[in-house]
Amino acid sequence: MARSDINRSGEMEVFVRVVEQGGFSAAARVSRMSPSAVSKLVSRLEARLQARLVNRSTRKLLLTPEGRDFYEKAVAILASIAEAEQSASSADQPAGMVRINTSASYGHHVLAPILSDFLSAYPGISVDIVQTDKVVDLLAEPTDIAIRAGSMTSSSLLARKLGDTQLMIVASPTYLERHGVPRTAADLQGHCLLGFGYRRAMEDWPVAAEGGPVLVPVAGRVRASDGEAVRHLAICGAGLARLAGFTVRGDIEAGRLIPVLDTEDTREHETFYAVHVGQGGLLPVRVRVLLDYIAEHGRVL
Repeated sequence: MARSDINRSGEMEVFVRVVEQGGFSAAARVSRMSPSAVSKLVSRLEARLQARLVNRSTRKLLLTPEGRDFYEKAVAILASIAEAEQSASSADQPAGMVRINTSASYGHHVLAPILSDFLSAYPGISVDIVQTDKVVDLLAEPTDIAIRAGSMTSSSLLARKLGDTQLMIVASPTYLERHGVPRTAADLQGHCLLGFGYRRAMEDWPVAAEGGPVLVPVAGRVRASDGEAVRHLAICGAGLARLAGFTVRGDIEAGRLIPVLDTEDTREHETFYAVHVGQGGLLPVRVRVLLDYIAEHGRVL
């Protein structure tokens, strides 16, 4: 028979902090406990569950498959408890920190312009934004909402579609004056194609040709870690870039960038999603209201 004096929600809270803070010492500081007390609590939890939840090492803490599953369920349970308490209390405004992981392009062009109105509407909520174009593990990184582009693979994560945007090949007027305007896929051989410094679902560029689009390898001399860096490199004349339409339309209207090789059969589109952990109504209110706000006001075109 299970012991009735075990504080299961307390154990879950400490374990979740260990995962989100990345270790026992950091979790101990947040929980106002000693590192040894946090370590012993997790060990007791593992003994009671008869399952190893974390693999400890001198450099970092890694979740086991059982630990990932327990973490995800614990987050959902704690969110449900918090929501029940908030509903029963006199508080009428959600509060707390929401952590967002987004690409620099989405953060600059979409998220930043809409965030001020959200913060005015919800003064109790604070937002921590991490910008990276790399796909992050929401269970390994302390993230509530991640903005991702491209096809969604099957997983335990849930996603809200934010729309589709056209992918465009662009270059600055200065670059095109120096190197000429490419008219065909073959013309790209003599041009610098700006690439990304991390692996993408599609590395090559589809370009119109006789018989249908062909894939052109990106073999330029310059690469960057995010779309905004690539955009600025293109504006400064470093080469041709293939970027999401919502990030360059303002530059095209202002004459800073010019679209090239823009034909009907190469107008690819990329889908954006707001991704989160948890099952619908079990999301913390602070996360749900921001997720709903982004889904309504943070769409891409």
